[in-house]
Amino acid sequence: PFFVNRGGLPVDEPTWERMWRHVARIHPEGERVAQRIRGASDLPKIPIPSVPAFQPSTPIPERLEAVQRYIRELQYNHTGTQFFEIKKSRPLTGLMDLAKEMTKEALPIKCLEAVILGIYLTNNMTTLDRFPISFKTHFSGNYFRHIVLGVNFGGRYGALGISRREELMYKAPVFRTLSELIFDFEEAYRRCWHTLKKVKLGHCVSHDPHSVEQIEWKHSILDLDKLSREDFRKDLERHARDMRLKIGKGTGPPSPTKDRKKDVSSPQRGQASPHRRNSRGDRRPSGEKKPTDSKAMPDLNGYQIRV
Repeated sequence: PFFVNRGGLPVDEPTWERMWRHVARIHPEGERVAQRIRGASDLPKIPIPSVPAFQPSTPIPERLEAVQRYIRELQYNHTGTQFFEIKKSRPLTGLMDLAKEMTKEALPIKCLEAVILGIYLTNNMTTLDRFPISFKTHFSGNYFRHIVLGVNFGGRYGALGISRREELMYKAPVFRTLSELIFDFEEAYRRCWHTLKKVKLGHCVSHDPHSVEQIEWKHSILDLDKLSREDFRKDLERHARDMRLKIGKGTGPPSPTKDRKKDVSSPQRGQASPHRRNSRGDRRPSGEKKPTDSKAMPDLNGYQIRV
């Protein structure tokens, strides 16, 4: 079952080779066992979770529940092998392509993959603000890291994600402030005997799936060892206020697709139109060489390379 995805298709070659070596190392007849599993025709088919689809009238809270239910049905990846390589520095459009691949493969995922998938599945919910929330905790001499997708709808905060612990992933959008949401996560960690050490908060993610901007993962880094309880709460609310101001002013990076259309169709402002004819006073002397026609040399400033 570890060597094919839920649709019965083999996983990519590097992943297959890693799992093959892992089986061979822990089982004396690992290669033979793997071939027997792959060649078996009587194995039960594993159901593939269906990507949620919504009617225009479906309320946002119900959509969020459906998205979380889909993420949960993919299950947490306990195999020790990372099925999808996620680089946080990739542009949003590349991460959305990867999320689409996750829905096709339907393999188990971890918390970072769940965040990317949550962004992908909520892109059409334009009234919903999404931002990453990262946690660093300490337990039994070791540090642990976790990430969820924070959401804000109608002034109420919640979260989407996946975890080994039920209380460390989905939070319905019922919290009045960002600090109430983070304190709820802190209490959940406390019940798991973990001590919250740091919280990293990103800014709102664009709803444009073709945007080449990068996700801002850690706009605010809050160290609980250096902050009093009240200062911690104030910093959380300051970050929430900054997100509201950024959305209200529209200071986020504009859509590259809009820029591309605008720049290609017309020259930059402040420049004379290259198609305008010269007046009589501006005519060139007869011996002067005619400059290159603008149609032969297109303006490449408006084009952007998709990474």
